Amino acid sequence: MTALSPQYRAETLRKLVDEEVDVLVVGGGVTGAGVALDAASRGLSTALVEARDFAAGTSSRSSKLIHGGLRYLEQLDFKLVREALKERGLLLQTLAPHLVRPVKFLVPLQHRVWERGYIGAGVTLYDTLGGARALPRHRHLSKRGAFKVAPALADDALIGAIQYYDAQVDDARHTMTIARTAAEQGASVLTRARVTSLLRDGERVVGAKVVDRESGIEFEIRARTVVAATGVWSDDMAEAAGIPTPFTVRASKGIHLVVPREKIDLDTGLILRTEKSVLFVIPWGKHWLVGTTDTEWDLDREHPAASRADVDYVLEHLNAVLRTPVTHDDIEGVYAGLRPLLAAKAAATTKLSREHAVAHPVPGLVIVAGGKYTTYRVMAADAVDVAVEELGRPAPPSWTDRLPIAGAEGYHELWEDRFGVAAKSGLPLTRVEHLLQRYGTRIWNLLELIEEQPSLGEPITETSEYLRVEAVYAVSHEGALHLEDVLTRRTRISIEERDRGVAAAPVVAGLMAPLLGWDAHRTDREVANYLARVEAERSAQEAPDDAAANATRLTAPALLPS
Repeated sequence: MTALSPQYRAETLRKLVDEEVDVLVVGGGVTGAGVALDAASRGLSTALVEARDFAAGTSSRSSKLIHGGLRYLEQLDFKLVREALKERGLLLQTLAPHLVRPVKFLVPLQHRVWERGYIGAGVTLYDTLGGARALPRHRHLSKRGAFKVAPALADDALIGAIQYYDAQVDDARHTMTIARTAAEQGASVLTRARVTSLLRDGERVVGAKVVDRESGIEFEIRARTVVAATGVWSDDMAEAAGIPTPFTVRASKGIHLVVPREKIDLDTGLILRTEKSVLFVIPWGKHWLVGTTDTEWDLDREHPAASRADVDYVLEHLNAVLRTPVTHDDIEGVYAGLRPLLAAKAAATTKLSREHAVAHPVPGLVIVAGGKYTTYRVMAADAVDVAVEELGRPAPPSWTDRLPIAGAEGYHELWEDRFGVAAKSGLPLTRVEHLLQRYGTRIWNLLELIEEQPSLGEPITETSEYLRVEAVYAVSHEGALHLEDVLTRRTRISIEERDRGVAAAPVVAGLMAPLLGWDAHRTDREVANYLARVEAERSAQEAPDDAAANATRLTAPALLPS
């Protein structure tokens, strides 16, 4: 078992300076992590570098759904839906059952006869396209039946409904665990390492210049192939290579609100049509996630900001169907992310599907972009297939459809024995279930830490759903280098706690400090940095539009080196 500890990071830095790799992956979102896992599991020497943290961009700011894309059925894109549903089944049953779980949704109907038949036919296809069913089939509900599971809805919100199942995931945790699994397969993974330029030997790309953002040291990584999986930064990679972009990726901003579970009386998620797309109300532990928007974004890509206009838009559409409105005061958290959407332009050298593209614009460089979270594994396999052709020597085909990620092997059996785990550990069953659904069979690592230091079995704060051991484990095994990494991505305290993690910040920083060698001054600065970020985000959410929100969000200081 490979732990992404501070020691691992130091050793990886030394290793990458000295060794050439078969595949250098640029980007630590879900696609980049998937590429690194796919390449390493085929026996290719692999490195992954990420400028910030795993999933720091789009891959921690999604709707957190693993789904087939019900709306694509309206566009008759059966192939895309079938592919996504197959991936959903793999994730639920084999690849990540500890992180991916079923979630049910209600589709309110507004028109008699034709709408029930039309949507019902689509959901019937949805139930069957993915092969063997991993989830229960949909069911039709009368108006009375719908109000039994959705009493929060207004009388005129529906005349009946259809209930169907999809799945959800903690996207940031899943992405990080894929990267960790890649490391266990032999990949060298490195966060806070920014590519500044690509190395060339004539026409061929032969590696990258990288700066370690923790120390400021610049170094080179030599690679036989570079795979760029940089999402909304894809065009920048073509620019770094000095070539025309093989396709154009535009950024679309989507925001989500986090609302307490008790504020909306539902026993199911909701999917609502808007004039632009759809609005989801998604159960998320003790909360609801409500979103999303879909607006062009051409401002700062590292820190997309939600504005007052965004928040008002989501509340307006949500409240249009509720008996009791949700107010601004009810909102616990807000997050904004950028979807990398493919524009129509695509060069002849590009393998382009409806959702994603893989380009090989010059020797030694592969660019993969677009796509949806659910099909990350397919995108990764496509990219590595092109990289293998570039290497000019055989490699086994992708087998990541049979490769469980860290914590998944034996999870189903351990979940059945969770009462025994609780008895053995002395933790309440609810705590054990919480840990199992985040760490799977790696729960034993955390229980050992608690046994050595019982105080780590306590919650981070009185109101926290997370235990102190999780902050320690985030540093010792999961590559966290900054307070923000733990509060925003290893846990979701930053969006789930009403104070956005302000009370938890000094506690978590104190737990991280001895592992990262922080002195009191450095620990205080990490806390101050995080609090400034929270204040900037809160202020941005009161700004009237994107430009004002962006300017306000950028007042927060950048992360310090560790």
